[in-house]
Amino acid sequence: MHEIGLCEGLLDLVGRQAEGRRVTGVKVRIGARHAVLDEAFGQAFAIVAGGTAAEGARLDLVVSPVTVLCRGCGRVSDSHDVLSECPGCGGDDIELRGGDELVLESITFEEESPCASASPAG
Repeated sequence: MHEIGLCEGLLDLVGRQAEGRRVTGVKVRIGARHAVLDEAFGQAFAIVAGGTAAEGARLDLVVSPVTVLCRGCGRVSDSHDVLSECPGCGGDDIELRGGDELVLESITFEEESPCASASPAG
């Protein structure tokens, strides 16, 4: 399951950005060429996040498509299937572009509560 390796790198970055703060949400954009499954990536994230600042954090995964350029008919289209064929002519003489990114788009941190150790006025 290659999702574990992707999540290890991702959570290393999240941990460095957290600087000791509790992480409640992570938004990641990943290209379709990584061929991740939402459920598998979510499970890998939960496993790798265990015992870290991101344990229990909500994962928002956005999969970006590859661009399919058909050399046969010239059609350009987007696809989430890296084993695709041209949707116009059905040809397999295609070129894929993009869809290989892995971007940490945002991190949400737990809101800090007001200091409870303040002395009462008196």
